[in-house]
Amino acid sequence: MRVLVHIDDADQWREALARRLPEAEVITSAAPAEQRRRADYLAVWKPSAELLGEPESLKGIVNLGAGVDALLNNPGLPEGVPIVKLRDAGMAELIGDYVRYGVLHFQRDFDRYRRQQARHQWREHAVVDKADWPVGVLGLGAIGAKVAAMVAADGFPVHGWSRSPKSLPGITCHHDDAGLEALLERVKSLVLLLPDTPSTHHLIDATALARLPEGASLINPGRGSLIDEAALLDALGEDDGEGEATGRLRGALLDAFPEEPLPEASPLWSHPRVWITPHMAGPTPLAEALDQVAEALRAFEAGAPIDTVDPQAGY
Repeated sequence: MRVLVHIDDADQWREALARRLPEAEVITSAAPAEQRRRADYLAVWKPSAELLGEPESLKGIVNLGAGVDALLNNPGLPEGVPIVKLRDAGMAELIGDYVRYGVLHFQRDFDRYRRQQARHQWREHAVVDKADWPVGVLGLGAIGAKVAAMVAADGFPVHGWSRSPKSLPGITCHHDDAGLEALLERVKSLVLLLPDTPSTHHLIDATALARLPEGASLINPGRGSLIDEAALLDALGEDDGEGEATGRLRGALLDAFPEEPLPEASPLWSHPRVWITPHMAGPTPLAEALDQVAEALRAFEAGAPIDTVDPQAGY
């Protein structure tokens, strides 16, 4: 078994994977072209089109992350080669912490207190009970389901949405277009954890944002393509001079963007109701990820059943 690894810190991944797969020859994309051409499997994150086309007899690809949009949209992706992606691998708990912080940020008025500090204003706001702060989670895959459960365990009512019907303990589950509309109309914080697919592109547009209750907040540790940025800026509006918003949306905590790094000219940088983080909500924990990679490669090699990505669905 010959495995080619391509990712930041590829040498660290190569050494750790080689320890888990002593029967394998593990190389990185820095290896000579002759070795790259003989690779049976790729374990990669955002490879170039040229690299994808180098192996002469590729048996499978392991995507070293949960999001496969960059790989599926790569013009060099060979047809018919099965793809496996990381499913949670420790990312869900980290993303869950990010989301819990975001929900509390708005539920406990930290956004308002920060603006008050800038004006040297001492004013206490009444606490809204958690029971009166419903949270919506769009996307109930391996990560979304765990994040929803973490938020529910904190005492918030949680509504989840997926394309197909699901049943999760402690979560009010919705599906299809009518279910999405029902969810949007009742949540105070909306969390986006959907994949980047044609059907989710700009899912959160002016119509969706208008369905949210006045003063709702948006938290996106998922994919930047889910949001229509112009519609978001319009829904946020501007400050009225007293620290309150003119738009219907209270604020947004954003971790993912269509173009990364976020361009310096983006108005999101300077908007007073937007908090930006550099796609750090769910870094991949190396140990758990490597366990999944080794398991997938062994399954590929043995011809064992394995859950692969559906390129048409996008996940």
